[in-house]
Amino acid sequence: MTNDAKNLSDENATVNPATLAAPLEMGALPRPAVEPWKVPNPTRTTKVALASTIPGLLAIALTLLFSIDPAVAMILLFLPLQIIASIWAGRNIYGKKGQSDALLVIFTVFFSTFVGVLLVSLIWSVVVQGLKAMSWQFISQNNIYITPTTSLEYGGVGHAVLGTLMMVGLSTLVTVPLGIMVAVYLTETREKPRGAVRTLVQAMSGLPSVVAGLFVYSALIVGLGLGYAGWLGSLALIPLMLPTVARVAEESLRLVPQELRNGALALGAPAYRAFLQVTLPAARSGLITAMILGVARVIGETAPLILTVNNTNSTTVDISQPMAALPTYIFQFIANSYDTSVQRAWGAALVVLILVTVLFTLARLVSRTNVTAKKPSKKRK
Repeated sequence: MTNDAKNLSDENATVNPATLAAPLEMGALPRPAVEPWKVPNPTRTTKVALASTIPGLLAIALTLLFSIDPAVAMILLFLPLQIIASIWAGRNIYGKKGQSDALLVIFTVFFSTFVGVLLVSLIWSVVVQGLKAMSWQFISQNNIYITPTTSLEYGGVGHAVLGTLMMVGLSTLVTVPLGIMVAVYLTETREKPRGAVRTLVQAMSGLPSVVAGLFVYSALIVGLGLGYAGWLGSLALIPLMLPTVARVAEESLRLVPQELRNGALALGAPAYRAFLQVTLPAARSGLITAMILGVARVIGETAPLILTVNNTNSTTVDISQPMAALPTYIFQFIANSYDTSVQRAWGAALVVLILVTVLFTLARLVSRTNVTAKKPSKKRK
């Protein structure tokens, strides 16, 4: 080996790794104190502010000057002016690509706000009008000897609340097991009819409620001569509740990690035990949510109950007899023009709103996963 080669090998053997990294460290750029997208731009902020305020001020001025209806001014004045201003701001700030972004933002914000205002207005009207009829007597009493002009101090929705809970409860007892079985079939099997079953469930989700009521009415009441009964109302609610339960339960079962199933099968468990002991407990919160959403879906249905249970003013627990329900109670009293009758309908609507709110709140609480991650304990050396 020559002296040059030996010296070169000695130098390579004694190279310090920090020396190799030194050029990279010397050439590294310092991290900026503020992210570039957070740097304030007064010009851009001014243009956005002008595009956001000027259309509204012009629309208000023209509405007050010419006495235009506010709803008409919102659609015919404010929205076109806001679109023009947004296109101008988007083009000046971001160029041609900003025009489409500005239109998307405007339509999204406008229609979202429009729907939100309608929803808040509806809820506010139900609460304000319903509280005028709300009392303990209204919640607990029935409507025997009550006329459309009777004072609100007498009579109430107690019998309708009881009938609603009984009919919806009977539908739940039938629909929830059936919907879960459909979801299990769609997720745990590989049979060819799966596609047809899924298509049928999706088609049933768009079934008009009056069609379900007409089917039960024509087949059982007219065809077989059966009388109006509470169980017929429950039967009419089943095809309306089943798609919601089946689809939510199917999604809940699909969210269970495949590794859990594979692990149970790898340990030698049969497929049915792996499902019952691993998959089903993991999807428990989702299945409870499916049940609650299914109940909330049908608790306010009116058309099927009008055609199948009729209505009654007395309190009954006999499911084979005509029963009262909150939707039919509202339909009965809203048809009259007397103030007390309309107030009773508003009060019943508030009770329905409270029940649906409670159910959706329960669904949100149950759907939350209360899993706490355990930190590994560090052993002291």
